[in-house]
Amino acid sequence: MRESMTTKSMTVVEAALTPAPSARLRLNRAAVVVSFLSIYLIWGSTYLAIRYAVETIPPLYTAGIRHFTAGTILLLWCFAKRLRPTWAQIRASIIIGTFFFLIGHGTLHWAEQKVPSGLASLLVASEPLWVFLLSAIAAKQWRLNGPLLAGIVLGFGGVGLLMGRSALASGPGIFLGSLAVLLGAFSWAVGIVYSRQSHLSGHPLLLSALSLLAGSLQLLLVGTITREYRGFSLASVSPRSWLALGYLIFFGSVVAFTAYNWLLEHYSPTLVATHTYINPLVAVLLGWLLAGEAVTLNVLLSTALVIGAVILVDRGTARLPQRL
Repeated sequence: MRESMTTKSMTVVEAALTPAPSARLRLNRAAVVVSFLSIYLIWGSTYLAIRYAVETIPPLYTAGIRHFTAGTILLLWCFAKRLRPTWAQIRASIIIGTFFFLIGHGTLHWAEQKVPSGLASLLVASEPLWVFLLSAIAAKQWRLNGPLLAGIVLGFGGVGLLMGRSALASGPGIFLGSLAVLLGAFSWAVGIVYSRQSHLSGHPLLLSALSLLAGSLQLLLVGTITREYRGFSLASVSPRSWLALGYLIFFGSVVAFTAYNWLLEHYSPTLVATHTYINPLVAVLLGWLLAGEAVTLNVLLSTALVIGAVILVDRGTARLPQRL
């Protein structure tokens, strides 16, 4: 009798603690909204945060500290989930970390000492064009359709317009920085193609943590080799740079990246990839509102061309008989 009463009591308690279906639905909707806002707004705002961080912190050290801290947090999370890396995953993560973070983010952080954050975001948005071209080369398959061809033409037209007017007209420093950003976008695309070709398996969170840590150690090493520490002291770092670095670590890398992984588990990659359309708009708007970056007719036209190109390339790739 006591056992039956205890079982009944436990059933009542469990029922009280279990959310009703409507409550779960509201919770899921809230999680979806917050997750999409994270990858739309937070990732779009990281370009301005990078600009503020590198004002008084050396750029490679900024990227290295950012990714080392975020990678450590994610790795500890993985250990808590009893995830352990293999040597194959570690080796691949070193290569991915080189393309993604040493070259991809290292050049971006270095360039934003001169390049406006909005301009940098538009140049980075060319990444899907490079991914398609490199994937086609790797697969030795050149399958073009109307949207793909139009997207490639529009995309490189937008980049050329940015480089020819916004960058070159602003001085050699910004032009050189813009070239560095394009190199970083190309390197990131190489990393994506390599990660596809490597057929590396494992938990996405663990692989991300490993690549973040590998890239961060390379960034810190190269920053030290290039003597970024010369003339640098913690006392010279402004409060704005500290806040920007903290924002990049906890919001840009941990929060938004966790939301990104969660969305990929529940929604199609095409839907999640819509952040590539929104991030440049957010970056340009914030750069104009908070940093006084000029939004000229040339910038607006380039924004429309680049974002339109990304949409067309995405749709054109989806129509291919076999995705590259």
